[in-house]
Amino acid sequence: MISIRQAEPKDLPTILEIYNEIIVHTTAVYDNTPHTIQMRTAWFEAKKAENFPVYVAIHNDEVCGFSSIGPFRNWAAYKYTVENSVYVDTRFRGRGIGKMLMIPLIQAAKERNMHAVVAGIDATNSASLHLHQVFGFQQVAHFKQVGYKFGKWLDLIFMELLL
Repeated sequence: MISIRQAEPKDLPTILEIYNEIIVHTTAVYDNTPHTIQMRTAWFEAKKAENFPVYVAIHNDEVCGFSSIGPFRNWAAYKYTVENSVYVDTRFRGRGIGKMLMIPLIQAAKERNMHAVVAGIDATNSASLHLHQVFGFQQVAHFKQVGYKFGKWLDLIFMELLL
């Protein structure tokens, strides 16, 4: 059974493992260098300071995925728009955990009086594109060859949910 709860500092090592696996093996994150525990701790503390939640999916007391919302851009006019992130451990993908992690994100955005949720998704990430479509996100942009990873150019799709 999978449960969802607010992340705690004790979850950060596993969150880091999940994130670094995604950096090293996928194009879901347009970064090439694995993060450190100090970077994940700073990220988590910034989320808390800005009143943005981080959720974890738990299976048998083990973190198997995480999600969060945060600022879309740092200019004042964007204050009612957030960007979401959903990541699932490779061993648990395809079990609906992404959907379970998306539900509290959308609710948290509504509770914070956000107007829009934006997702930047690699154009080849069909699972993430589908996940967002299920929740009513619509594609609003397709940027050609804006990322470069694994020796190839990557397209980035922006999807948006108006709340």
